[in-house]
Amino acid sequence: MRIVLLGAPGSGKGTQAKRLADKYKIPQISTGDILRAAVEAKTPVGLQARHALDAGHLVPDPIVLELIRERLNRPDTQSGFILDGFPRNLLQAESLDNLLARLKKPINAAILIAVDFDALIQRITGRRTCESCGTVFNIYSSPSKLDDRCDRCGGNLHHRSDDNEETIGNRLRVYEAQTTPLIAYYRNQNKLRTVQGVGEIQDIFNDLIKVIDELPEEGTLDTMFAQHDIEIPADQMKSGGAAPALGGALGPTAAMGIPTAATLAKPAKAAKPAKPAVAAAAKKKKPAAKKKPARKAAPAKAAAAKKKKPAAKKKPARKAAPAKKSAKKKAPAKKAAKKKASKKKK
Repeated sequence: MRIVLLGAPGSGKGTQAKRLADKYKIPQISTGDILRAAVEAKTPVGLQARHALDAGHLVPDPIVLELIRERLNRPDTQSGFILDGFPRNLLQAESLDNLLARLKKPINAAILIAVDFDALIQRITGRRTCESCGTVFNIYSSPSKLDDRCDRCGGNLHHRSDDNEETIGNRLRVYEAQTTPLIAYYRNQNKLRTVQGVGEIQDIFNDLIKVIDELPEEGTLDTMFAQHDIEIPADQMKSGGAAPALGGALGPTAAMGIPTAATLAKPAKAAKPAKPAVAAAAKKKKPAAKKKPARKAAPAKAAAAKKKKPAAKKKPARKAAPAKKSAKKKAPAKKAAKKKASKKKK
């Protein structure tokens, strides 16, 4: 049985992973635990991780995947394992599938422990952890009988400084943004199972057992890939136990033909209408070429010429002609004056 436990911070996946590991006698692989162990042991990969942590950066995915590869090659993982805290996003899930396919250890299911965000905030802000034995209490739901001390070993109870409402709210928003596509990824592989994480710890554990016991019997890698009509070359399948060097082909599963979230969500038939779209665009462009600006300019010039011709017909010389007539009218007036003058003389 090889499963991945998914859940928001404070959902209880760490607690349930330990209980499942005890029941099924398989190791719980927490990326945080193996990272700390590698750093303390000063292994080559641990030194690289320490360098990133000292610089204030997140440990790169290739380093985490190499740590997981080393852990999965140990004999106690032959019967199965529980991955707790990895993958956290879509790219990590694709890289993990690539690694597990090379190791011939694909996961059987991804189980999501679902909890309402409001309940998570109360659960985390009220969390108190024993510094001696690691027992977790909650001042709201499961407080210690000794107040600020562990009622199992008497150790001091510690409240983490980042367990406040503002910090938790930001962490939950980041989790939701990253995990939504991750959930869709495993759902498209028909590997997603969901368990409600609200209630007593034992009740949640019983629900997890029921889900695990109802999982279909494990098939071979050929069966898994046949579900997606993928043909894996023989030379890739024979590479088996040897994983590539750090920073090598631990990338997305596209390198081996494993379906990604994008390819599973969008069928290949959707790409066929591309040709008609190109043809339609070509048809629209042809009429635009026929409209030449030169032809439009000719009518404009003709209209301008027609407007100018009538203006030329109005000559000022013709308007002066009536002035001559008035001159002729003045002539008879002069003759009348002469006649009056002659009469006076007489």
